[in-house]
Amino acid sequence: MAWTSVLAIYLLFWVMAAFLLLPFGVRTHDEMGVQKVPGQADSAPANFRPRRLVVRATVLAAVLTALYVANYVNGWVTLDSLSFIPTPEVNEHP
Repeated sequence: MAWTSVLAIYLLFWVMAAFLLLPFGVRTHDEMGVQKVPGQADSAPANFRPRRLVVRATVLAAVLTALYVANYVNGWVTLDSLSFIPTPEVNEHP
């Protein structure tokens, strides 16, 4: 597998991990007891930490990419192993 393919897969996993981790650990102003700005949405986060999100997404994407590449090299899970519908047998004589 080319390194550019690994990089592209890593970036896809990174974006997926960032969106997956986005709501975890975030609290609203009401939950933290902080005063809201006039016109602010009730669901707006009060403690959003983008640096922490980037670090967590980077680590998760690295782990997922390593598992993906290891599976690609070793062939642990293939398309044949994911096929749950049996293929019909072909009868040559009608």
